[in-house]
Amino acid sequence: MTVPLLAAFLALRSTYYFIIRVLFCEPFFKAYCASYGRNLHTGVYFHWVRGRGKLIIGDNVVVDGKCSFFFAARFDPYPTLIIGDNTGIGHDCSFTIGKQISIGQNCKIAENVWIFDSPGHPADPVARLTGSPVASEEVKPVTVEDNVWIGKRAIIMPGVTIGQGSIVAGGAVVMVNVPPNTIVAGNPARQLRKLIEESSH
Repeated sequence: MTVPLLAAFLALRSTYYFIIRVLFCEPFFKAYCASYGRNLHTGVYFHWVRGRGKLIIGDNVVVDGKCSFFFAARFDPYPTLIIGDNTGIGHDCSFTIGKQISIGQNCKIAENVWIFDSPGHPADPVARLTGSPVASEEVKPVTVEDNVWIGKRAIIMPGVTIGQGSIVAGGAVVMVNVPPNTIVAGNPARQLRKLIEESSH
């Protein structure tokens, strides 16, 4: 008796979540996009998109779970987030875009990753005290090149470029550029080793 009930429950649950995803979550998210490619998929939650900006998504992209996208038009009329082909974004990731964040093709971004090009508050203590906005020069675009793997709960700071093929370990706080084909870890993130040995020729 228990096995048939469980099978029926699982079938009903799968059908319910399929309907929610295909008829509600994915169309609502696509409506936010300036452009999107083939086979854009979401999970069964509505993503939180706030502010005015351009969301440009390539082919075969998955933005899973419930993610947050904050566009700050103070620094650019159309702050832009680009997500390349065949890239997967995990649950509960957060993106704050003041100018531009660019994520390449074939990237794997785990859950709870935070990527931002604007610090949110000015570094100058006097400016913070008076409630002044962030200076434009403190807003620095972020680039994640192709085939990068970013682990769970990593933080990518403004102005950082993560080179092609690299790995950012879970929990890492990346404050400076990461060379291609390199694994980094820690707070602040430091290079552990190269993933591909460079030729001596």
